[in-house]
Amino acid sequence: MFKKLFSKINNKNQKKSENSFDFSFGLTEEIVRGISKDKGEPDWMLAKRLEAFNLYKNTPMPNWGPDLKELKLKEIIYYVPSDLKEQNSWSEVPKEISDTFEKLGIPKAEREYLGGVGAQYDSGVVYHSIKDSLKKQGVIFENMDTAVKEYPELVKKYFMTDCIKINEHKFAMLHAATWSGGTFIYVPKGVKVKMPLQSYFRMNKEKGGQFEHTIIIANEDSFVEYIEGCSAPKYSYSSLHAGGVELFVLKGAKIKYSSIENWSKNVFNLNTKKALVYEKGEVEWLNGNTGSHSTMLYPSSILLGEGARSESLGIAMAGRNQNQDVGSKVVHLAPNTSSVIKSKSIAKNGGISTYRGFVEIGKGATNSKVVVACDTLLLDKDSKALAIPVNKISNKDVEISHEAKVGQLSDKEIFYANLHAFNEYAAQRLIIGGFASEVIKKLPLEYAVELNKLIDLEIEGM
Repeated sequence: MFKKLFSKINNKNQKKSENSFDFSFGLTEEIVRGISKDKGEPDWMLAKRLEAFNLYKNTPMPNWGPDLKELKLKEIIYYVPSDLKEQNSWSEVPKEISDTFEKLGIPKAEREYLGGVGAQYDSGVVYHSIKDSLKKQGVIFENMDTAVKEYPELVKKYFMTDCIKINEHKFAMLHAATWSGGTFIYVPKGVKVKMPLQSYFRMNKEKGGQFEHTIIIANEDSFVEYIEGCSAPKYSYSSLHAGGVELFVLKGAKIKYSSIENWSKNVFNLNTKKALVYEKGEVEWLNGNTGSHSTMLYPSSILLGEGARSESLGIAMAGRNQNQDVGSKVVHLAPNTSSVIKSKSIAKNGGISTYRGFVEIGKGATNSKVVVACDTLLLDKDSKALAIPVNKISNKDVEISHEAKVGQLSDKEIFYANLHAFNEYAAQRLIIGGFASEVIKKLPLEYAVELNKLIDLEIEGM
């Protein structure tokens, strides 16, 4: 039912005009130029797209991580043009689309506790709104396409220049060439955004790709919390998500970035997220990953200023025919910096869960402290857990600890739970709930409830 509905919506809203050409399968220079033209972008953005596309063409697929042979890049639709205009009232959004986001709980969350909301449907943003009280404080919360036009100097300064580089890896190149939509946030000096901002990205096109780009700039002594949600209906063919997130945490500022990704099991989730953290700045990454065929996700922090701090906390679930390759990266380049990486994974029915982490401490990063802990819970004997940590230490005046644990749910534990009137499913849920609690309790209540529900669904469907 949902598959037919989404297909009907896409066909209805896909742009068709004499001036547009067919954004069909595969990626060519013509399509890259067509994306930029369709969006009315400045020449510098087109030049960046074309540079990235040429790099992408000449770069081989990664030879590490999950097997990507089932990802048919020539069969992906990289851009879905649309006649839909961005609205700031849900009543102006086409009913079939607003109903989809209503079922996801987005308008309700906006009414009750969010400071602003963005909603993207395939390649286009259909809704964006921010509370007047935040506008009056100078907070900017726009979709990226709008930001390119309204704040060109800011975007040109920060878009894939010093944080994510367009030549960083093959899928960063692809992202730079094909990006569409996303979020742009700027928080002025000293402003504390007390209500979270949220964007939700919905991918509906069969064989589609989604490449949203997010930039968050927290000026000195400011604070912002941003929550990102992602989902897609299940189709028979592979889809691709390769978004990009760039965070800029200036002196004394803090960004809390939470992401709950619930992709269907035909999606390859190959995301790039990175933060630059300056003096006494702090970034907090929180990631919950369920669904997807394969995930490669390693939120990264570059600690550039003295006293900068990073914390990365994530949980991933791998079921049948799923490979969750996740972790985090931190580079310490200044003294008295600190970082914490905690990764939790759950695997069942032959799923593969991999922790892949990288910590580098430079020569000048004296008195730095690092804590790394990766825990995996295997729910059967067929599943696999791997830990691939890399530590590169260039000075002796540091403290670093690494801890890895792998545990398997045993018949003995199930038996003891049965004695307390828990059946096998309830026993699994109880144990997993305790295992995941460190992540869940960090989320706002409503999102903690959502992640719990997703975990329940994954246990049932694994």
